[in-house]
Amino acid sequence: MKLQPDRIDVPAITAYGADWVAIQGRPHRSSVVLASTGEQFDWLCSDFADLTPEHFDALLALTIEILILGTGAQQRFVRPSWLSGFMQRRMGVESMANDAACRTYNILASEGRRVAIALILPGGAPEPVSAPEA
Repeated sequence: MKLQPDRIDVPAITAYGADWVAIQGRPHRSSVVLASTGEQFDWLCSDFADLTPEHFDALLALTIEILILGTGAQQRFVRPSWLSGFMQRRMGVESMANDAACRTYNILASEGRRVAIALILPGGAPEPVSAPEA
């Protein structure tokens, strides 16, 4: 029995690797935010250790119910005080390693949820690049 649709009608993560992600087939090597509602923008943070409360300001402006924070190769958690704005707006925040974050975003987005993913990627300048050769 087929339970999943053949295609997703929202922006999707179509591939990912240790230091890159492809959104709708377009690879990126720098940190990025993608929302199922269509927003996509560069997120100027290339390392979890560099995160500050100000990195979350742009994310608070999104009209979403869940934020998935992709923290790199391993799951890490931000200071709870940095998430108070999300709690006030009744928005959930989940921290995950990037691979799990990508899969979870696609599942929730395909279900019609208002979800966003903020991925920390170790790349430099925020510009798309070609996908690595397999």
